Amino acid sequence: MKKKLKGFYLIVSSLFISLLHLPFAFAKTAHFKSWLNAPPGKDSVQLPAEGHSGGSFFSPLRSVYDSLHLDLAGLSRQAFDLAQRGFEQIRNQGSLVNDSVLSIIDFSQPSTRKRLYVIDLKHYRLLFNTLVAHGRNSGKEMARFFSNRPASYKSSLGFYVTRDTYEGNNGYSLRLEGLEKGINDNAERRAIVIHGAGYVDESYIGSQGYIGRSEGCPAIPERVVTPLINTIKQGSCLFIYNPDPQYLHHSQLVNG
Repeated sequence: MKKKLKGFYLIVSSLFISLLHLPFAFAKTAHFKSWLNAPPGKDSVQLPAEGHSGGSFFSPLRSVYDSLHLDLAGLSRQAFDLAQRGFEQIRNQGSLVNDSVLSIIDFSQPSTRKRLYVIDLKHYRLLFNTLVAHGRNSGKEMARFFSNRPASYKSSLGFYVTRDTYEGNNGYSLRLEGLEKGINDNAERRAIVIHGAGYVDESYIGSQGYIGRSEGCPAIPERVVTPLINTIKQGSCLFIYNPDPQYLHHSQLVNG
């Protein structure tokens, strides 16, 4: 009889403990679902950091791409992955003053698309997504040809670090330092800078099928030039991408 009572009490106790834990189990499940379904780009969405005991599944920069749905904004996955690879090397070398912002120009897209992306890596926000011009000798709608040679009027691919600003013939402008020897290290000599231009406007698309082109500079719309330059100036990373076989083969930053 005692053994039966003891067994009965054990069953009742087990059921009671299970009932006590049910709210916590549901709470954890609900929290996990809310984390998965949270809207992208919100400051409150904190994905696991690399090295955290619960965050070894994600690379922080990769989770930025997925969280912000940058594929839907047109940014190539390869462009982002290569930008991430070079960014991490440049940051580890101590060459970045501002490592919270990453800018990517995706020249695999036509000039009719908003192919310049300025990404806030710390707060998971897409700060700017706008039109950007390529060099007049790089192509019309698509940028296909690239050069580091002065007076080529072509765009140069690769990684840059932003420098100081100045007032020039094109107004408020931002100097760029090309980091890749033989690929874009003539940027200063060529006066390759970010500046505003009236021809970087959607009105040109209707009349000629593409926006205006520069002499090699990544020119942007005049209406965004001041806030955009002020966001990325003084030591942030800019990557200009195209799946150009010669660049992909020779870039040390792309190849790690």
